[in-house]
Amino acid sequence: MEALLDRVRASMRGLVPATEYDKVYNDECVLSFDSPFSPGGLYVSLRTYLGFGAQHVQAASMRSGETLYVHLQKRRTLRPKSDAPDAAPTKMALGVEGGFSVDGPQYDESTEAALVLMPSGERVPLPCQELPEFVSTCCQAIVTHVGAMQQRKESAVAWEAETLPSKYAEELVQLPPHKKISPDPAAWVCEESGMRENLWLNLSDGHIGSGRRQWDGSGGTNGALNHYEETKKHFPPHGFPLVVKLGTITPHGADVYSYADDENSEVTDPKLAEHLAHWGIDVMRMEKTAQSVTEMNIAANESLELDKITEAGKDLAPLTSRGYLGLNNLGNSCYVNSVLQLLFTLPEYQTLHPAAPAIFATAPSDPTGDLPSQLAKLGGALLGDRYNPGGDGAPPPPPVPEGGEEGPAPEAAVAPRMLISLVGKGHSEFSSSRQQDAAEYLAHLVEAIGRAERARGGRLGDGVAALGELSSFALEERVEAAGQVAYKRVPGSALSLQIPLELASNAAEVAAHEAKEDKRQKLDPAAAPPPDDPVVPLVSFEACLSRYLAVETLENFRGHAGAAKTTRFATFPRVLVVQLSRYYTDADWTAKKMAVAVPVPETLSLEAFRGGGLQPGESPLPDEPNEPAPAPAPAASPQPDEAIVAQLVSMGFSENGARRAALAVSNSSPEAATEWVFAHMEDADFNDPLPPPGSSGQAGGGGGGGGPEASPEAIEMLSAMGFTERQARGALAATGGAVERAADWLFSRTDDLESAVAAALGEGGGGGGGGGAA
Repeated sequence: MEALLDRVRASMRGLVPATEYDKVYNDECVLSFDSPFSPGGLYVSLRTYLGFGAQHVQAASMRSGETLYVHLQKRRTLRPKSDAPDAAPTKMALGVEGGFSVDGPQYDESTEAALVLMPSGERVPLPCQELPEFVSTCCQAIVTHVGAMQQRKESAVAWEAETLPSKYAEELVQLPPHKKISPDPAAWVCEESGMRENLWLNLSDGHIGSGRRQWDGSGGTNGALNHYEETKKHFPPHGFPLVVKLGTITPHGADVYSYADDENSEVTDPKLAEHLAHWGIDVMRMEKTAQSVTEMNIAANESLELDKITEAGKDLAPLTSRGYLGLNNLGNSCYVNSVLQLLFTLPEYQTLHPAAPAIFATAPSDPTGDLPSQLAKLGGALLGDRYNPGGDGAPPPPPVPEGGEEGPAPEAAVAPRMLISLVGKGHSEFSSSRQQDAAEYLAHLVEAIGRAERARGGRLGDGVAALGELSSFALEERVEAAGQVAYKRVPGSALSLQIPLELASNAAEVAAHEAKEDKRQKLDPAAAPPPDDPVVPLVSFEACLSRYLAVETLENFRGHAGAAKTTRFATFPRVLVVQLSRYYTDADWTAKKMAVAVPVPETLSLEAFRGGGLQPGESPLPDEPNEPAPAPAPAASPQPDEAIVAQLVSMGFSENGARRAALAVSNSSPEAATEWVFAHMEDADFNDPLPPPGSSGQAGGGGGGGGPEASPEAIEMLSAMGFTERQARGALAATGGAVERAADWLFSRTDDLESAVAAALGEGGGGGGGGGAA
């Protein structure tokens, strides 16, 4: 024991106890989904705070030279189930009091910790009085720290719907009370359709109309909304926007909705009692007779039936074999999960599983910021069986307490928090917990993968890195006008298909269901039969594709009216990415989601949609004559940033030299200007005044190409993306030194990059003032 403690003391130099501001990965391995609950537990470095599963800790220790790790082994035991029923949710919220619970079954947890010396694996159980006090403090900080993944989990699940006062309530216009609203619910009826349920009273003119029609035909006939649209015509610009749901009025309030374009949501009315009294309604005498909107939303969430996915009504057994691992929803992350599951069905991405060891071996010291490592981590989980119930990395089922009930079946899913955090880093939408568009996320992820491979080429393999190329294709646009044709190739990476509802194969059944639902809703609620199962339109995938590739009439093309445009495939991709656009803008300019089923065939031939270019006998349509472009206005001469100049002068450099340095680095930063000074302070013209505006060489000292010299910092940033120093200099010269524009310039010219760089640098007699953008 003493010899072991001596080795611990020899390794403790440089240790720092983790603080609340540090990220401590004590809840998940950075290279796998092992956790302290896995059979092998989790090893956390005392120096880097990175966690490693049992299968990775030895290799990590050998690469980093770290020797001291805290081993965490946690176990769960089910608590005896309480006889008290769970409290029903009372508001639309997640993870807060009164809302839907996000907690699973209640467990008691126990933790065993030990200090482990690598690579020998010798252990010192914790706590240990013989350990140096400082080492014990470092170990305790690791054990008690809130894990980095747990912090992300807690921030993702808390959500509550917020209802704000309407800005139209305070000075609401109310017409003279030409009628009194009866307190008897049996007297309430929609003034347009005759419906007797889901009725809304307009607080301005006393009109009673039914609620919005829902996707399945239920809800109402849009009576209240249609009436609001009419009031906007007579009382512009906002009409009479506030309505209250009859049957929800009590002394404590009611459901109020604002149809106004700038609100269009549930609101509160601070003067509701006063506004209702105008129509003869005494809130102190009213009783609740209908479900509130909140109650209806809660009921819908509690009884949500994903029939087409779960095959409701059947006793299903979960699949837990290799390749059938799920992904947990981390708070509106279903769009991420769908994209990741899609990618890992591709053979190119399935190579990440066997390639994972080589990727991990070349990972940087912190793999949490390395996209190839995080993709390989997920690939190993999805394509292996380590995290299926009973696998080497899956937590064992908790023992059942004596006399207690058995807990739920073990979960066959992992939570890719590190990958989601990394891909979303720096993106205003994908770094949030808000729902996003899956197609946009796929494009963002593919671009991020491409950047990672250009910066650290070869680690993911050709197939994975070239996903953008796998899904790339070219469309052929053919326009016919006046007996002549024009062809154009348009690159693409995804097809966005509109869904033609008018081509639904079951249109008659849908219309019959809607008519029956309309009649049912007009009956007295007490006598009305229960609604039928919804009938949604069925539109074939071929119909969506045919609509996209159908003939389109152009109002004007090169001076010809009524030109006919057809679209075909000029080239086909290895993987065709298709987005079905289910969102559309209604007549009232509100975004709505289309309720429709589009069965996708397992096999599909696109041969009929192949383009062939100019055909024999076709006459090409001449191009429009190019109008001479107006001469560009002379660009304003750049001026040095006075703050940078003052900082350099305070360091002892001449004012002329400081001005040259500021211009040479495009006023990017004092640090970059200082680096330029040290590199050019021996130049003959360093201390000379700047030349007059408009003359060349204004930055001086080797400015080259007639513009400011690229800063070393900018060149380094572009070089990290996989480009050479010469390419970086050319891009910066073409874009005036702006790094982001330079990166876009480089990526958009990969087909003939060397020629573009040569032109930007003024090489090869570019003629006519070379050095501009290609």
